Amino acid sequence: MSPGATNGEAEVGSNEPMQKSKATPDTLKIGCIALVTKDGQPRRAEILSIRETKSGKQFYCNFDNFNKRLDEWVTVDRIDFDQDVEWPNPDKDKLKDAKNKKTGAVSKKSQPSKKTQKRIGKREQSVASEGQTPHQWTESADGQNKPDGEDGANASLEVGATPGVGPDEMELDEDETPASAAKKEKAQPFSREQEIEKLRTSGSMTQNPAEISRIRNINKVEFGRYVLFPWYFSPYPEAFSQEDCIYICEFCLSYFGNLKSFTRHRTKCTLQHPPGNEIYRDDFISFFEIDGRRQRTWCRNLCLLCKMFLDHKTLYYDVDPFLFYVMTSRDEKGSHIIGFFSKEKESADGYNVACILTLPPYQRKGYGRLLIQFSYELSKIEGKLGSPEKPLSDLGLLSYRQYWAENIIDLLLGYSESGEKCTIETIATRLAMTTQDVEHTLQALKMQVYHKGEHKIVIPEKLLKQREKSRAKQKRVIDPSRIQWKPPVFTAANRTWGW
Repeated sequence: MSPGATNGEAEVGSNEPMQKSKATPDTLKIGCIALVTKDGQPRRAEILSIRETKSGKQFYCNFDNFNKRLDEWVTVDRIDFDQDVEWPNPDKDKLKDAKNKKTGAVSKKSQPSKKTQKRIGKREQSVASEGQTPHQWTESADGQNKPDGEDGANASLEVGATPGVGPDEMELDEDETPASAAKKEKAQPFSREQEIEKLRTSGSMTQNPAEISRIRNINKVEFGRYVLFPWYFSPYPEAFSQEDCIYICEFCLSYFGNLKSFTRHRTKCTLQHPPGNEIYRDDFISFFEIDGRRQRTWCRNLCLLCKMFLDHKTLYYDVDPFLFYVMTSRDEKGSHIIGFFSKEKESADGYNVACILTLPPYQRKGYGRLLIQFSYELSKIEGKLGSPEKPLSDLGLLSYRQYWAENIIDLLLGYSESGEKCTIETIATRLAMTTQDVEHTLQALKMQVYHKGEHKIVIPEKLLKQREKSRAKQKRVIDPSRIQWKPPVFTAANRTWGW
C-alpha cells in the first residue's frame, strides 16, 4: 500500500519531498514512484513488488487515483525511464526505527487494529497459518451485523411523500454499535452514486487491512471463452506466480501453467457441467447443488477461482461443511459457470450465504440479483429466515442493499393496496429475511418514522419512481415453481470438518 494510504486508498506517495533522479530497470526498487503507461497515458505509480518471470522482469504498480483492484504487474517497456524517479527516503525510516527502539514505542504498522483483535471464531481456531498446501483451501467469512435498534418492530405502513427523505443506503460495518451507526449515518449519508464513486477511488471495503495490501500473484487467466484479469491475491501454488497466464478448465476447474498441458487436458476432460444435482432450470439459467464433502477437489478449485475477485475472504483448508450452489448458462458445449454462492450445512447464526460471487464477465447484468433471490427462495422452502455472512464484499454489499430495498418496497405496496397493516416481523416472514436486515433497510432508506405516538413505515415518492425504473430494466427472475429441491439432511460427520 502506498505511504499515507489506509484501507485501500488509491493515492500514492507522501506529502514530504522525495529524492529524484534517473533509474534503470536494474536500479528501480520497491517504494519508488515512476511514470508508468496505463490505458495509453503516463501515470504516477508506486512500485510495490518486483519479480522475475519467464518473459522477463515485472513490476507491481499501484496507480495514483485508481482503485486497488486495478494494481497490476507491468513490464519494463511500460515504465518511462527518461523521466526522474522518486526514491523512498531511507533516512526517515531509520530515524523512526531508532527512536522507537530507544523509547520502546511500537509503530502503528505493527499494532493490530481493533478489528483484527476480535475473538477468533470456531473455524479460525481449527486452521493453521497460510503455510498449508496452497491448492487445498476453501472460503468463509466471519462477523455479525448488529441492528441499529429494536424500536419500531410493530410499525404500520403508510405510502406517501416524506419531506427531506432520500434514497440513502445503509452501512453494514461489522463492528458498528447502534450509537456509532446512527452518528455515522447522520454525518456521512451515502447515495448509491456516491458510494459507487467511493469504491472506484478508495478501494474495496475490506475488513482485513493486511489483505488489501497483498500483492496479486496471478496476472492473467484464460477461463473458457473469457480472459480474466484477477483483482486480488489467491493462494495458487507459488510456481504459478511465475507464469504470464494460467489456464483454468471452465468445467472441472483444474488449473495449468502452460497451454500445452491445458490443451492435452481439454482433450481428455469429459465434464460438461458442475458435478452435482441440477435443482433449477429455466430458459436462461440452471442451478446445481454441489456437496463440498463429495466433491472436495472441485469445490477447492472453485474457492481458489473466486478468491481472485474477493479481497475480504479468508481461505480455509476444508470444504466439507459447505454446500455450493452454482449458476450456469447452457449451450451446445455445456453449462458455463456464471457465479455461485456457498452455504453452511448447519449455520448456528442462521446464515443462508457464506460466500457469493458473480464472475466479472457476467457482472452488472442482473445475475447477482438472481443468486441472492435463489438463496432466499431456498430459505423459504426451509421455513427459515436467512441473512448473508458478514462482512460482505463491496459489490456484494451493494447488490444486497438493492435486493432488500426492492423486495420490501414491492411487499409494502401490496399491503397498501389492500389496506392491511404490516409489521417488521410480517415483512421478515414473507421475504425470509431477518428482522435486523429489514430494519436496517427501512432506517437506511428513511422509511421508518415516528408519528403521533406510534412507529410508521412510509414509502417516499422518490423511492417509488426509482423502483418503477428498476422494474422496467429487470429482465430475469427466479421462478420458485421450477425449484426441485428438498432441504438435505446430514449426519454429524457430514456437517463438520473432514480432517
